[in-house]
Amino acid sequence: MATPFSSDGAEVMQRGVIPAGAGSRPPTIEADEFYELKRATAFVSDNGFTKVALQFPDELLSDSAVVAARMEEATGAKMYILGDTSYGSCCVDEVAAEHVGAEAVVHYGPACLSPCRKLPVLHVFGRQPLDVMRCAEVFRELHPDFQAHVVVLSDVAYSHAIDNLATQLQSIYPNVVFSQLDNKEALDLAQPVSGLVQQFGRHFAVDKQHGLENYTMFYVGCEGRELTNFMLSWNQCSFSSFDPRTGQGRWETLDVNRALRRRLYLVERARDAQVVGIVVGTLGVADYLSVLDHLRGVIHRAGKRAYTLAVGKPNPAKLANFLEIEIFVLVACPQNSLLDSADFYRPLVTPYEMEMACNPARAWTGSYITDFRNLLPGACEHIPFPSKVSEADSEPDISLITGELRSVCLSPAPNPEPTSSTAVTCRSHSHAIAEISPAASFLESRSWQGLEQQLGQTPVTKAVAGRRGIAIAYEDEPCA
Repeated sequence: MATPFSSDGAEVMQRGVIPAGAGSRPPTIEADEFYELKRATAFVSDNGFTKVALQFPDELLSDSAVVAARMEEATGAKMYILGDTSYGSCCVDEVAAEHVGAEAVVHYGPACLSPCRKLPVLHVFGRQPLDVMRCAEVFRELHPDFQAHVVVLSDVAYSHAIDNLATQLQSIYPNVVFSQLDNKEALDLAQPVSGLVQQFGRHFAVDKQHGLENYTMFYVGCEGRELTNFMLSWNQCSFSSFDPRTGQGRWETLDVNRALRRRLYLVERARDAQVVGIVVGTLGVADYLSVLDHLRGVIHRAGKRAYTLAVGKPNPAKLANFLEIEIFVLVACPQNSLLDSADFYRPLVTPYEMEMACNPARAWTGSYITDFRNLLPGACEHIPFPSKVSEADSEPDISLITGELRSVCLSPAPNPEPTSSTAVTCRSHSHAIAEISPAASFLESRSWQGLEQQLGQTPVTKAVAGRRGIAIAYEDEPCA
């Protein structure tokens, strides 16, 4: 069996040091059932794969060696164990899989279901237990009207029990719709379905005359980013939920309008910013390179400067190193896009929010877009940048944050015109770099700009042996 690798390439984990008992698999469920080994081995054998990457979240790594051994024994293929990506456990780590030459990936645990770029992927969510009878009872308590129009959503870990829940409720509630996960067996995309809603790796059909905004959403799962993503995306619908761990249901009290006001405030911050940092938050979601190019074009058309940053999983300490950047745009899967930037030195916005700040043709309609692929040309939510800007759009406006007059530049930033060597000599050094890059100009204004290179001034010497030991006790230091 292949040595299991850490997905960030920083270290190799030997099987013997994987912490035992750290997994979240319920002790009452056998590994074969929880990890769906029969379906996984059929996926490998039927497609003739010889190298397969098995990606586990941290809480399931304790079972990874056992699962890999059984998969190798059943299929004869070489298995490689991967940990979380640098960006989160819900995304598929295609980069690490390609490093070992894997032909496919089996992704275990929670998943955002974002489409991947290259490799075929099988998702095994882990069958968490669900008390279907209790869930149906809670649903009847929260929705006493048998004619209510309700869409039932679920966390992927409980999707295996949705059919049983439908059996309990459909005979009583004729207008209840149950969402299904997208797969080839469940949905034939070549055949259009009336009122079909397809989003976040799920699909369901609603009554077009009744309208999706008039449905109530019932979510089966624990509170988290997935539920928040649903509530922001379908913010015109009311939400109720059932927590399988506690067996309790409730009407969601998250103030969606307050959350939207916070996001719209960030849009205003993006309008004020002149230097934008595009943070790469995924390397596996399809079309992430396309949306990077799309954002650069939109930001450029708005007269702003953009810098692309790849820092792994963003945190306040990492992004605080870029003081010249006034706002960051996080390109990530829908679940990881909505970061709370309250602790960050500069706020983080989504691609949709950045486009609202830059594109005068995009106006707030009440809907919220967290999937960046919907913004690309040819997608359902794409709005092209206007070729000609009206006089109203080009007039300066007032910033709602600073109260200052904000000039609007909706034409591409002009490139520096070629000049003779004499003209360049007459300009100051600071003025020259300011025309090249706002970031370079900011660096010029810093009191400390890093270590001086002193090229050609430092004599070349042979390498010598350094001190041995650790900082508090080098070997050549006398003992106290």
